[in-house]
Amino acid sequence: MKTLDKIPTGKIERASNLLKAGAKVGVNYLKYYGNKITKDEDEAKKILHEDNASDIYDSLKELKGSALKVAQMLSMEKNIMPAQYVEKFSLSQFSVPPLSGALVRKTFRKYFGKNPEDIFEEFSPESVNAASIGQVHKAKIGGKEFAVKIQYPGVQESISSDLKLVKPIAMKMFNIRKEGSEAYFKEVEDKLYEETNYILELERSQNIAKNCAHIPNLKFPNYYPEFSSEKIITMDWMHGKHFSEFIKEKHSQSYLNQIGQTLWDFYMYQMHILKQVHADPHPGNFLVSKEKELMVIDFGCIKEIPMDFYEPYFELAKKDNLQNPDFFNQKLYELEILRTEDSVEEKQFFSALFHEMLELFTQPFNEEYFDFSDENFFQKIADIGQKYAKLNELKTMNTNRGSRHFIYLNRTFFGLYNMMHDLRAENIEINRFKNYMVTK
Repeated sequence: MKTLDKIPTGKIERASNLLKAGAKVGVNYLKYYGNKITKDEDEAKKILHEDNASDIYDSLKELKGSALKVAQMLSMEKNIMPAQYVEKFSLSQFSVPPLSGALVRKTFRKYFGKNPEDIFEEFSPESVNAASIGQVHKAKIGGKEFAVKIQYPGVQESISSDLKLVKPIAMKMFNIRKEGSEAYFKEVEDKLYEETNYILELERSQNIAKNCAHIPNLKFPNYYPEFSSEKIITMDWMHGKHFSEFIKEKHSQSYLNQIGQTLWDFYMYQMHILKQVHADPHPGNFLVSKEKELMVIDFGCIKEIPMDFYEPYFELAKKDNLQNPDFFNQKLYELEILRTEDSVEEKQFFSALFHEMLELFTQPFNEEYFDFSDENFFQKIADIGQKYAKLNELKTMNTNRGSRHFIYLNRTFFGLYNMMHDLRAENIEINRFKNYMVTK
């Protein structure tokens, strides 16, 4: 893969890059209308999605930063996005053009006053992994191996302008109205700024690793502040297979269940005990060791969960509460799903919609053990997403619903469910995390 000697950082330069992609999308639609004459509708639409996904991704991967991060987030929306977009945007998790060696050295000189080879005995000039916000290099000192994550230049400075560019696309795709949408976009913007704050990431990484170290079969790298800065984080090099590679291989069901149980325990412990959670559960952030341990290697995106959201959110995960109409509607108001100014029609519609969705999504929490290999459960999730995406009522009503905290909590659960399903994990004990509570 070619390396990049320069990343567009100016507003005009980045906007121009996206406009070029927009022009290609326009051409693809012309081809689509032509293909409809010679091919059937499904085949013509498949070609359109493939061409558009490829052209948009090619543009975003050159920009890197928050524009590419949004593509990564969308790649997790398997029930909303066409498969062609999910497949192409998924590459943003681990396969984008890396920075050239010259840019890497320039970053080191800026923050340490030295080249990387003056700090480490060995330093690989080529990155071993390049994603949306940074890339990873391998280094050594005295036989000890390190992973050195380097942030791309200009990423933090371009967050606001990037979001202004992708905002219209997101609003159209998810039927978001401009009025009342500011809080949602501000939540995403704030999280992206946090992800570019490597000093904050270092602190959070050490904190969660310390607080979850006692959970069985879970492993974290050590972090090295002396080799870290605003744009560089150094940690242990972890030996293992990427989660996406691991699930492609043949393993015993007991092995898959062990990894699945560990992943589930890790997330439930964060949710219920720490009240802060690793809100980026995609395969690129996890490895599996030869010792059958799950290794967590990136804590860039952490969502803190306030109690005034946590309590009603998880109260609605209980089956008995879902069957109590008065209690259910009260919690919908607390979670900002229903509003006092809603019409009778809106209250009835959104109450019924969220009741149906929650009855399905919360099934695992109402079981002692759950089978995440159940195809029927995940097909129902896909079906319900398609059902509501096609409803005409949603096109006429204000769908800006729910607290801003839903964005990253829902993203966390969708990502977690998908990873558990990829593992085909069976017989998962839902509340085992309670065994690991530490009394102070």
